[in-house]
Amino acid sequence: MSDLLLGLDIGTSSTKGVLARTDGTVLATAVREHTVSSPHAGWAEHGARTWWDEFVGIVAELRSGTDATVAAVGLSGIGPCLLPCDARGAPLRPAILYGIDTRAVVEIAEQTGRYGEQVILERCGSVLTSQAIGPKLAWLRRHEPHVWARTERLFMAHTWLVHQLTGRYVLDHHSASQCTPLYDSRVHDWIPQWAGDIASGLALPELRWPGEIAGTVTAEAARRTGLPAGVPVITGTIDAWAEAASVGVGGPGEVMVMYGTTMFLIEVLERRRTWPTLWGTVGVHPDTYTLAAGMATAGSITDWLRTLTGERSYTRLLEAARAVPPGAEGLVLLPYFAGERTPLFDPYARGVLAGLTLRHRPGHLYRAALEAIACGVRHNLEAMREAGGVDRRLVAVGGGTQGGLWTQIVSDVTGRAQDLPRHTIGACYGDALLAGQAIGAVSDSASWNPIVSTVRPDPANTATYERLYRAYRDLYEATAPIVHRLSDTH
Repeated sequence: MSDLLLGLDIGTSSTKGVLARTDGTVLATAVREHTVSSPHAGWAEHGARTWWDEFVGIVAELRSGTDATVAAVGLSGIGPCLLPCDARGAPLRPAILYGIDTRAVVEIAEQTGRYGEQVILERCGSVLTSQAIGPKLAWLRRHEPHVWARTERLFMAHTWLVHQLTGRYVLDHHSASQCTPLYDSRVHDWIPQWAGDIASGLALPELRWPGEIAGTVTAEAARRTGLPAGVPVITGTIDAWAEAASVGVGGPGEVMVMYGTTMFLIEVLERRRTWPTLWGTVGVHPDTYTLAAGMATAGSITDWLRTLTGERSYTRLLEAARAVPPGAEGLVLLPYFAGERTPLFDPYARGVLAGLTLRHRPGHLYRAALEAIACGVRHNLEAMREAGGVDRRLVAVGGGTQGGLWTQIVSDVTGRAQDLPRHTIGACYGDALLAGQAIGAVSDSASWNPIVSTVRPDPANTATYERLYRAYRDLYEATAPIVHRLSDTH
């Protein structure tokens, strides 16, 4: 058996690993579930030690039963997130997660006022939101000075693992472009003045591209993981961009729609573009750019509903929802259970369910949730088109593509077909691809994960979903003042 490629991704609710051949054949997968800690309202955190323990366990599971050599390691993770560490890379507190963590509202306003919203957008590619790292650094400095005083290095999930494996202190250009307002996406470098203002005393990491080799597995890391010393480890990137790579989303106008704990969309552009209600970033490869959109909740709502209804089986809930007609017999749900990211950028948004009657059952609620998330996808696709995107092809990925109902509803609501690749196992598969490309073992990314089917919109549902979408948009405008007042009290 030829040498193998190891990919591992740290997600919001689980860590996933894959062992693949250089032709894309999957030999083994492994998963470790974990939870997000929320010690205060609006906070979302992970413990870095959990990342390491899960990495070691997954590597052991993947390599059991094979004598083949791991030729390269690829990593990705949730992001942008903030893990403050000392000079040795030891974590000083749990990692502050990406846009679902909304603690730095005051700091967002302060930095926007200091540097100017339009200037930040032009230089960095995005305005300041709960997704940005700069305000969270300022929050840490203000609210946890004892941690800040010891902080010397900034890591994200994947780069902390890279450091544990190789000793290198690096960050990929894509992730850096989400460290707004520290990074200039026009020139692919840090902004010295702004970084000095916000993160004085912090040594910023060396910048690499995601697919560049960051270093090799050290003797100590080999002892702790069972990986051979000297194996190349790539710099890696944020999970959604690795997942886009895994399904061949790389050409202008191609869009990845990721069905996961949150819903995420990435469109590859023909040139750099910025838009105030989306995230503009550099891409995975040099000289590429993307527009990105992300909902704060998606699969997390379906999990909440499963718990709320006492139903253990997703399959039974899906079948119950499948039996309910489009429109859920008059239900409209706003899926803003954790605020909303794009295109609203409203951390105070909340979930709303309108139209309830005594005849509605769990299947109605489940279908309404799937339809709400589909409306959110349409809202974001419309924003991407306004920004100059063309979304000529959509590729669906993630665990939510299983079962067929959710993807069909999204196609029906958006009116867009979605390609389904052979493997939708997630960002870890893209990590393996990028690792293979880094060592020259993979040259044809198109054949790595071919398209096997296409979900097409059902014209019979068009009129129903057009009315539903208009109600969805109107419901937010009508209820926002009320839920904002309610969020102020909790």
